[in-house]
Amino acid sequence: MADGTSRHLGASRRAQVLDALRRRGTVRVSDLAVELDVTPVTVRRDIARLVSEGVARRVHGGATLVPGGPGAGSAGGGPAGGDPAGVPGPAAATVPNRGTTPDAEVAPRAGTLGMLVPSLDYYWPEVARGAEDRAAESGLRVRLRGSSYDSEDERPQLERLLSAGDGARALLVAPALDSPHAADVLDWLDGLCLPVVLVERTARARDGHGALESVVTDHGLGAETAVQHLAALGHRRVGVALSSHSPHAADLRAGWARAVAELGLAPDAVDVDLPDRRAADWQDSVEHVVESALRTGTTALLVHSDPEAMGIVQHCEERGIPVPGALSVVAYDDEVAALFSPALTAVRPPRAFVGRAAVDLAVARLADPGRPVHRVVVSPSLVVRDSTAAPAS
Repeated sequence: MADGTSRHLGASRRAQVLDALRRRGTVRVSDLAVELDVTPVTVRRDIARLVSEGVARRVHGGATLVPGGPGAGSAGGGPAGGDPAGVPGPAAATVPNRGTTPDAEVAPRAGTLGMLVPSLDYYWPEVARGAEDRAAESGLRVRLRGSSYDSEDERPQLERLLSAGDGARALLVAPALDSPHAADVLDWLDGLCLPVVLVERTARARDGHGALESVVTDHGLGAETAVQHLAALGHRRVGVALSSHSPHAADLRAGWARAVAELGLAPDAVDVDLPDRRAADWQDSVEHVVESALRTGTTALLVHSDPEAMGIVQHCEERGIPVPGALSVVAYDDEVAALFSPALTAVRPPRAFVGRAAVDLAVARLADPGRPVHRVVVSPSLVVRDSTAAPAS
């Protein structure tokens, strides 16, 4: 289809969307997709264009006409001098020609991005700072809120992010995927007529719309990198101790298992889950890890996260078990690993970059609502310090 024909059809379709807004006040994406015989993505793109022109305002599942706005004229046509979509010329003129994508918006230069993360005191602050720095470069602000790993339903906080102040133009969210409300929250997010980027999470919508946009660290690769480092030092039994409450535990364990198999390491090394550090049996669990390492001949451990690794090393010191002389330890997260003594070798997820990449995805989606869904995967790095060495002969 010729570019001019495509532009005309897009403008004509937006005129129909605008007419529906004038007649009803509020429209739903699902209803318009059926009425216009187009995909929901196409309707969302048209609504995004009208929002950028000040004609409409996004609401959950659709849009509403802006009272007194440039599109609030009578049904059946726009003011004189408007474009074929019924949108006045001056408003439309604020969206410059993007050449190959005539229906795309330009990147925003003002507004707010809502961000909801499960913790404001560990791991996530650096992600949030990365997002804030990148947003500022685009003329945007980040409105940050913290939920909790124990939170069952994040939707009320997300709704407040959308309604607070001037309202969020996009959402950056790290939802609890194991909560009873996870599926409902994901479906709600998928139905919003604004960009949603999952941060350190991947998920699919329940209604078959496909994957939600996301940026994640390849935690499995991080675990593999740690095992490869330890194997290169000569360790043949490399174990793992992971936080049972971490959403990344499964990926870390899978990466560890792959590396152990691929490198031909002993399969009977330590493999345990650790409880929350506030749990009554925390110290007993740490002692169990060390005892299991001694019993199985495990000479190296990958431990998630830094505080858990510190607890294990401290218990070893109390038992007179030298680290790394008798047991090498690699921490996963590198949040505070360098501050410990001995300084812990650690896998470092690119937290700030994850935040920056999430903003980039949101800004790109605002600029071009019809672009394909992007799922960005970034690699962590290994920082070698004093807690790993060749096994004692």
